[in-house]
Amino acid sequence: MTALDSPGQVARLMWTCYESVHAVTYFHPRARAAYEAAGLRGFWRGYFAGRAAPLGPVGPAPVIAAFFTFAPHVVARALPAVWQLATPEEALRARLTGAVQALAELTYELPERHLTETAELLEAAAAAVGTAPGRVLGAANAALPRGEYPLARLWQAATTLREHRGDGHIAALVAADLDPMETLTWRVAAGMASEPLLRRGWSEQEWAQARDRLAARGWLTADGEPTERGRAGFQAIEDATDDAAARPWQTLDPGSLDRLRTLLAPLANAAHRVIPSDNPIGLPGPRS
Repeated sequence: MTALDSPGQVARLMWTCYESVHAVTYFHPRARAAYEAAGLRGFWRGYFAGRAAPLGPVGPAPVIAAFFTFAPHVVARALPAVWQLATPEEALRARLTGAVQALAELTYELPERHLTETAELLEAAAAAVGTAPGRVLGAANAALPRGEYPLARLWQAATTLREHRGDGHIAALVAADLDPMETLTWRVAAGMASEPLLRRGWSEQEWAQARDRLAARGWLTADGEPTERGRAGFQAIEDATDDAAARPWQTLDPGSLDRLRTLLAPLANAAHRVIPSDNPIGLPGPRS
């Protein structure tokens, strides 16, 4: 980090450091096993139950809105049925248990003082999320009980920060009048992820219609290639996302930010051992 970095640039850089720590919950087999032990068999049951659990035993409607890119019938297939298999409290325990076990396996060589200091700095940034208006998933995660051990605290803080950022990203997409299918179609066209990873229950017809809408908007050519207008439009959304995610990092002084980035580097690199390069998050590879 330098004195010339804007708040949005700092937020983007820190996202590349902590997002992979959160993402072990989606990719590590121990995370899947913890959900299965709680009665949530199958990836999507664990995903929807674990990520929605901070909101309570909700039905599909708020999750369709909050998660944004999933076809409604995919969400409705999981919710509210998953709450008959595990309560939100049980899903949260499974989520945290699986994430901590995954991180423990990946970072066993790091001393506890490293993990403790990382957790303390991440928690200091995440403390700003609880008072951030309009960030439903971020605030719901910020309100969860503080973890007892460093890895639990660290993972929960990373999760709170990433949901806070995600809330802001969805707001930027809505403000730009981009709907869920158009968002996914653009990401595939721009090479951010492969179509199978982002299908998320939408039909081929819906996918084609979204491409047609983006072409009519001037974001794609008739052949489905991104245009300069489209690239500039989506970059504006990314910039707005970064700017909206900046406030938590402004609570840390530059020295603490640099220290946190240094501390997160080995955790992020370890997490990338289980995160595929082609991932639906759009997460870049590990940083040095």
